[in-house]
Amino acid sequence: MQIVIAIAVGLGLTQLANLATTVYLHRDLAHKAVQLHRGLRSTFKVFLWAATGISARQWAAVHRKHHAYTDAPEDPHSPARLGWRRVLLTNAVLYRRSARDPRTTERYAKDIPVTAPDRWLLNRGIIGLALGIAVLVWWLGWVPGLVAVAVHTVGYIGLGGSVNGVAHTFGRRPFENSATNVTWLAWLTCGEGYHNNHHAAPTSARFARRWYQFDLGWWFISAASRLQLAQIRHADVDSLAARATASVQAGPPS
Repeated sequence: MQIVIAIAVGLGLTQLANLATTVYLHRDLAHKAVQLHRGLRSTFKVFLWAATGISARQWAAVHRKHHAYTDAPEDPHSPARLGWRRVLLTNAVLYRRSARDPRTTERYAKDIPVTAPDRWLLNRGIIGLALGIAVLVWWLGWVPGLVAVAVHTVGYIGLGGSVNGVAHTFGRRPFENSATNVTWLAWLTCGEGYHNNHHAAPTSARFARRWYQFDLGWWFISAASRLQLAQIRHADVDSLAARATASVQAGPPS
């Protein structure tokens, strides 16, 4: 029974980390599609530090670089160049390689300040991970705690690799870009599986195009907005995609 509980805790942590990643790191910090309340931002940031060891500023920089060079040689994790299996299995390694290059954050995260808590603690991922593991072991016991850690680690890294690998290879492409929409992956990643929609309209806080499509990240943002914990910038994939297409067809101003 303890192992079953540990597996459930690990899966729950994975989904919470996915929610924090898509709402805070992706839609808020990287693309500014939504502006979360300061307290909500801080909560997500500290949680991700303890649950994943991620530096928010580095994550945003690597993701922005991916959008700037999608499937080009500079793309940190392109399945078109590296193969979807490699991206799926080594996504975390590819992310760390780009994140550790100071040129990535210098160029793609100029607008994201390094705060005092970042310098003292939150940029030290190993401390966050150690703290998170210690809490799980203290709560569940040694063996169940480590089982929960293993389930969460495999789940979070595997789903992140799936978004960058599977959702750039298999699935539907309603818009003309190399990303794809994978419905089952959207269910497991709080909406991130609607990746073709996202690449068509990166500044949309909503990834789904229809009310019945499961985009938990958007539902959370909508609820937070009603509670005055978030300000939504854009939330219409189709209109933003049409605007981007018209801009490309018009070409640069003469």
